[in-house]
Amino acid sequence: MIIADTSVWIDYLKGSNYVKTDFEQLLHSRKLLAISAVFGELLLGAKNSREVNIITGFWMNLPKMSEEALFINAGNLSRKHKLFAKGIGLNDCFILAAGIQGNFAIWTLDKKLKNVIDSISN
Repeated sequence: MIIADTSVWIDYLKGSNYVKTDFEQLLHSRKLLAISAVFGELLLGAKNSREVNIITGFWMNLPKMSEEALFINAGNLSRKHKLFAKGIGLNDCFILAAGIQGNFAIWTLDKKLKNVIDSISN
């Protein structure tokens, strides 16, 4: 399973060809995992009811993981690795904690997040 972060979802939803093929392949094979922090951010940026319906439709139909205590784990992860000082906010820490907890890959276009993923996994 793969967690696509908000940057990847936005790129896909905007119709970019950069992620489209890989994204759709993962989507159709049900290998994309939906987590609430990403979908919360997507809904935050939705401009109209059509966009809300599209985002909600993905949320309702994608596999999910148990998120119990995940924000607590995210806060501890941030504290342990001093991620806030590296420009990584709580939602990105949530994504990191979800990836670590479930042993899932994280797909991001965010350079700061990518650097942190690489440093934590080494």
